[in-house]
Amino acid sequence: MWTEPAAYIFLQNPPGLPSIAVCRLVGCLCGSKLVIDWHNYGYSIMGLVHSPSHPLVLLAKWYEKLFGRLSHLNLCVTNAMREDLAENWHIRAVTMYDKPASFFKETPLDLQHQLFMKLGRTLSPFRACSGPVDPAMERTAFTERDAQSGMVTRLHGRPALLVSSTSWTEFEQLTLDGDNLPSLVCVITGKGPLKEHYSRLLGHKHFQHIQVCTPWLEAEDYPLLLGSADLGVCLHKSSSGLDLPMKVVDMFGCCLPVCAVNFKCLHELVKHEENGLVFEDSEELAAQLQMLFSDFPDPAVKLNQLRKNLRESEQLRWDKSWEQTVLPFLMDM
Repeated sequence: MWTEPAAYIFLQNPPGLPSIAVCRLVGCLCGSKLVIDWHNYGYSIMGLVHSPSHPLVLLAKWYEKLFGRLSHLNLCVTNAMREDLAENWHIRAVTMYDKPASFFKETPLDLQHQLFMKLGRTLSPFRACSGPVDPAMERTAFTERDAQSGMVTRLHGRPALLVSSTSWTEFEQLTLDGDNLPSLVCVITGKGPLKEHYSRLLGHKHFQHIQVCTPWLEAEDYPLLLGSADLGVCLHKSSSGLDLPMKVVDMFGCCLPVCAVNFKCLHELVKHEENGLVFEDSEELAAQLQMLFSDFPDPAVKLNQLRKNLRESEQLRWDKSWEQTVLPFLMDM
């Protein structure tokens, strides 16, 4: 309030309590216009902890509806949310889909090797099962580098690399072992108070073909890992059913095909059989993984077709999407 007033105050919701009212007050005092970016509803997230009829949840919903109408411009992340805001909240919004930043892209093979060597220092699934016959070769579980020429190649018979950013505990009954399934390294990223509990559950699965690790990656390594993986898995379920998983957006930026659990508006992002596969339960996910990896790494399999479709699609990046979608509205305000 004591610096030069801004023309606009941008606020992402949630969290919007008490931020919406505070920003609106500051805007009134300083002459700034308030723009709310609706990524979800805060009250619906609170409803995951308390019941939807809990007084705090009802108060939060009332608050969001009341103060959300006081903004000058509203952005949202799906058409489904735009329609819900209009019909039930009397708020007009502009849909701006989340887009990946420019650093989410396919990782060159030499950088993949560097990443696998780095991760292999602490994560055994990334280490080579046996040392190279030629001492001039440097090997990981996925790649091999000739120390003299510096050339990096993929190992014949390498495991498939699968990346997920959410816990798989909803799918404790997932059955993946089979004679037609190759070796698979499953990396589940993230951290939280229940991480050790989930890791113990996964440890009790006793997979024969699958190695699971749950690292917390450095910020610069996460896009490199996505750009090196063979498949992404998303178990995100929206509390409101109206927002989309940002992790899938990042995966698509890396041309990484995705298997995603279905919910109300997922079709606005994941096109079944085009850029990924949609599943309803653990049994369907298991069948999809069996199908995608049964002939791995045969270039003729469905997995490679999904990646090819992503490469050929015209994917806008965040800055271009902003210029095309939001900037014209700001210029007219």
